[in-house]
Amino acid sequence: MGRQWLQKKRDINANKRSKMTSKLVREITIAAKLGAPDPSMNARLAVAVEAARKLSVSNDVISRAIKKVAGGGDGSAELVLVTYEGMSPQGVPVIIECLTDNRNRTAPDMRALFRAGQLGAKVMFFFDHLGMIEATQATAGLDLETVAIEAGAQDFEATEALGGEDEGSAGRFYTDPKDLDSTTAYLRANGWSVVQSEMGYRPKEPAKLAPEVREAHEAFLETIDDHDDCHRIYTA
Repeated sequence: MGRQWLQKKRDINANKRSKMTSKLVREITIAAKLGAPDPSMNARLAVAVEAARKLSVSNDVISRAIKKVAGGGDGSAELVLVTYEGMSPQGVPVIIECLTDNRNRTAPDMRALFRAGQLGAKVMFFFDHLGMIEATQATAGLDLETVAIEAGAQDFEATEALGGEDEGSAGRFYTDPKDLDSTTAYLRANGWSVVQSEMGYRPKEPAKLAPEVREAHEAFLETIDDHDDCHRIYTA
């Protein structure tokens, strides 16, 4: 094979990077669409822009994504957020958010990907729709419950800090939809690095799956995530 395997690996990494860049640009578009098209006035947009810059997305690409929503774009088709719900082939509730400029393309594609599952099955009642914020702090051992209360979040989960628990504090904060922007702004203003700030779906009761079933379910989700229009996937 010579060095063909190395080129293949590079191609895979390049494709993954391209898909990640596309998802970040979509998040910028959604954040600008739902709030002010100015990062200084829209905390969720500021987080999305910061995440894109960390992945070396150019300022020109970021600016075009914002201008497209603000009415200063190039006249291309408008992107809309479309939500699909259903059951995976393993019987697990799934919600998929797609950002698309052509529903007539995306809908048949989703039906084809769900051919072994049940697209359209009503599963929203398995989830709570709320604001989700992931953030880290350099100071270790912070009381996340106190942070959540002061920030205006309704719930929280501790997550693993980069480098381990001695390297800082990390958490996922849940808010009412109306409080997402203000809670994000509070955390940013108080030394927290906000990794993600978005509306999402939190399962009320996580599914308990055998290892082989979980593996099959995750493989199914990966095929959906690979679709160009797929923006976010939520599952119980």
